[in-house]
Amino acid sequence: MSTLENVSTSVRSVVHRTEGHRHGPVTRLMSPSDLGQHLRPFVFLDYFDTQGPVKSDSFNMHPHSGIATITWIQEGSVNYVDTSGEIGVLPQGGMEWMQAGGGAWHGGNIGETGRVRGFQLWVALPPDHELAEAESIYLPPDAIDHHGPAAVLLGHYGTASSPIRTPSPMTYLAVTLNAGERWQFQPPEGQTVAWAAVGKGRLSAPESLHAGVLAVFDESTNAIHFHAEVDTEFVVGSAVKHPHDLVLGYYSVHTSAEALREGEGRIQRIGRHLREVGRLP
Repeated sequence: MSTLENVSTSVRSVVHRTEGHRHGPVTRLMSPSDLGQHLRPFVFLDYFDTQGPVKSDSFNMHPHSGIATITWIQEGSVNYVDTSGEIGVLPQGGMEWMQAGGGAWHGGNIGETGRVRGFQLWVALPPDHELAEAESIYLPPDAIDHHGPAAVLLGHYGTASSPIRTPSPMTYLAVTLNAGERWQFQPPEGQTVAWAAVGKGRLSAPESLHAGVLAVFDESTNAIHFHAEVDTEFVVGSAVKHPHDLVLGYYSVHTSAEALREGEGRIQRIGRHLREVGRLP
């Protein structure tokens, strides 16, 4: 299907699906100029799998403003660094939340295993957060709460909740199902935007979705039903729709042209400082 129309039915339907665009080890499933316009505050999603030869600088320092990035490591590890002064290793099952706000840079490279799999998601920030001070939080695996097969990365689900305080209501879960298992996701009240992306395996929801596919669901608060056809790993997100326009820069997403100019000006100033101290070429 190619339409993004709302579907009025008690069964949550897939209204769009995509395999995105692959660039080396990264598959871009959503960007702010395409599906992000419909799924906001979720505006960008990459699935990365560095199996095979890959340059060690694949995740070099780069800037953001107006968004938060969420990096979830399903396999392997990543060495990270950011302009808040944080440096370390994000292990398998760990997560990074970087709320860039008015401007921040971050980057890293592949850890000791030589292979990394996972997702990086961007969410658009509301006006009262898009130019705020940057914030970075790195969660080890034991800091991420679970409810059944779901790791709660953002928001809350069942008896589990994330320690990350999101600037608007949203839920982001990483789910692992064994072959034949069924699982139902009931979005919290008001979270009508919903999507799922498969990292490994194959499931039906109710359409069959294989690894590397992003599925967009009709806007409603009905439950989404998943059935694993084989052992499967996937992520699912829901949110209250971001009511603001997306004003786009190269690494930035803001709600107005004025905020974009301010954010890009700040990241340029940070970049000049990083070059002066030898942290950028």
